[in-house]
Amino acid sequence: MTQKKILLLEGLSCADCGAKIENKVNEIDGVKASLNFVMKTLTVETDEDFSRLMPELKDIVKRYEPAVVISEFKTEKESLVPEKKRILFIVPGLLLFAVALFFKHSEDAKLILYLASYLILGSGVFVKAWKSIFKGYVFNENFLMSVATIGAFVIGEYAEGVAVMLFYQIGELFQDIALNRSRKSISNLMEISPDYGNVLRNGTVQVVQPEDIMIGESIIVKPGEKIPLDGIITDGTSNIDKSALTGEFAPEAAEPGDEVFSGSVNMDGLLTIKVTKSFKNSTAEKILEMVENAAARKAPAEKFITRFAKVYTPAVVLIAFFIALVPPLLTLNQNTVFQGSVFITGQSGAFANYKELFSTWFQRALTFLVISCPCALVISIPLGYFGGLGLASGNGVLIKGGNYLDALNHLETAVFDKTGTLTKGKFELVDVVPTGKYSRQMLLQIAAEAESYSNHPIAKSITNAAGEIQNIPEGVKHAEIPGLGVVYHRNGQKIIIGNKKLMEREKVAVPEKDAPGVIVHIAVDDIYEGYLVISDMVKDDSRFTISMLKGMGIKTVMLTGDHSESAYVTARLAGIDIVYPELLPEDKVEIFESIKKKSKKKGKTMFAGDGVNDAPVLAMADVGVAMGGLGSDAAIEAADIVLMSDEPSKILTAIKIAKKTKSVVWQNIIFAFAVKAIFLIMGAGGLATMWEAVFADVGVALVAIANAMRLIHFKIKQ
Repeated sequence: MTQKKILLLEGLSCADCGAKIENKVNEIDGVKASLNFVMKTLTVETDEDFSRLMPELKDIVKRYEPAVVISEFKTEKESLVPEKKRILFIVPGLLLFAVALFFKHSEDAKLILYLASYLILGSGVFVKAWKSIFKGYVFNENFLMSVATIGAFVIGEYAEGVAVMLFYQIGELFQDIALNRSRKSISNLMEISPDYGNVLRNGTVQVVQPEDIMIGESIIVKPGEKIPLDGIITDGTSNIDKSALTGEFAPEAAEPGDEVFSGSVNMDGLLTIKVTKSFKNSTAEKILEMVENAAARKAPAEKFITRFAKVYTPAVVLIAFFIALVPPLLTLNQNTVFQGSVFITGQSGAFANYKELFSTWFQRALTFLVISCPCALVISIPLGYFGGLGLASGNGVLIKGGNYLDALNHLETAVFDKTGTLTKGKFELVDVVPTGKYSRQMLLQIAAEAESYSNHPIAKSITNAAGEIQNIPEGVKHAEIPGLGVVYHRNGQKIIIGNKKLMEREKVAVPEKDAPGVIVHIAVDDIYEGYLVISDMVKDDSRFTISMLKGMGIKTVMLTGDHSESAYVTARLAGIDIVYPELLPEDKVEIFESIKKKSKKKGKTMFAGDGVNDAPVLAMADVGVAMGGLGSDAAIEAADIVLMSDEPSKILTAIKIAKKTKSVVWQNIIFAFAVKAIFLIMGAGGLATMWEAVFADVGVALVAIANAMRLIHFKIKQ
């Protein structure tokens, strides 16, 4: 049986190291892992016993990040702020450096002060670098910083060596602060899980953890409290705020018999609720689990940058090695030769010149190493996608991974189910049209009597419209014909109510009718007396959604099992391009497959349905969207994206977030690569110092983080 565990990597600070940890864990047989650098978690799935696997996982983590502490992740508040520890090293190191730099001392005293400052600032870096080298992992940011700053001391650039380490530590501090703020911003969006529940036991109210409340128990929810578990209201009325789930602040009135969901807020009334789902299966926990797992499904850009970083660091170290050695050797004076280990030259002072030449290129190589640190590249992309996923969840759109967020940018065809997706899923009587001797009210009464024995949704809509039916005769004969209608005998009269096919079977002449809905014909004693118009009402924003999708160049299709008449009316009202009516579930799969095959190479096909009957098609789609995910376990399981309200326009919200995320991610990629490339060239050419190199490296990371975090506060406009 496959087990899944989420581990917290407390102290993880290097995005490049995190990517290497993920790759190495995935090399273990039977193990699938995904690292979320933003939340500092490692999700591991395996068929093995975790107690046997843990030592190997810890060894891998310690190899790349020796200072990381591994523990089991809990959804409660995690300690996110390790920066205080870094400040303890920065302050004394900075003071010693300032004393050495700005006050007069002997050369020996200055060297001692610089060295003391350097050791205080760099001790943590050296230890991490040494432990990584000892475990066989050389190329990381700690190694690069150690080599670069020690090299500066070797060539006598003491102040520069200390300054580089100081600015590196300050930059890492700011990066930690920025990352932790971004983590908190995202975590705040997910603070929907209640902390407690008031459960009725033995005639008293007990305050307990939501996970300790059983199905069938009754809970009391006071005004202002979060509803801890899904359930049915048994007593009380109130307004319910579901904005934490749907992203829309539109309080809904609730009364006994209504279903309510965990994570919602009871606004003004005292409610008694009978629990229908356990804490683990409640809506709030399902949402949290989905968001936590979203980072496991990486977008193509994330996968690329991880592969890129794997070869990038060794490559730049090799280039730095050539910068240090090749140019000086190529510029040796032609009159200079080597005999043994002694220089023979025809120029006086040549040895000093060569020493200076080697020193210059060696310093350029060190600067090149400092600039080359890949963390800014590695962190900027996943942080952008994570920000986009956080923004989506805050707007009531749960996207199960960056890959689906990316796919929304390439939608070519949007395929919709009809009932409950484009329509409200509730049939309503919209018109009564008598054509014979009966009045509107009498025709409706006759139809309601005939349909009062049926549970069909259309029958229910007729009886609901008629209200309470008076004086139903005894001993009536009632025959429901599946797919056609009802034949009903009352007081010696034969009532026929149903579709055109039933009328043709009963040899009743039916005039041609065109109405916006399902037409239910009525005949009395084989004489046509009129018809009712029943419609599954199109949702208020369906037409707007379809119109906007078509404006984006996306083709729209509807697949439905409903009759042609009803399907084409809905399609016309919603503005759908192509309709396939009267489909069985297997027909939907076959047609959807043919639609998908016609897509262009990069074109993606979306399917939006209710997530229950349409599960096979949802699974086939490039992007499967479940409508109205509240309380629907099947929708959450089957779909790639779950809309937490029944509004089709949330699809437009998802697309806009996807486009904004793509824009931010590409801004980060281009900016990071451009700055790196410019400073690498400048460093190799001697136009950038190591001080500037640190600013370039840390500055890129900070700008990328800040840019990604703009997504969290981005306002979506329809």
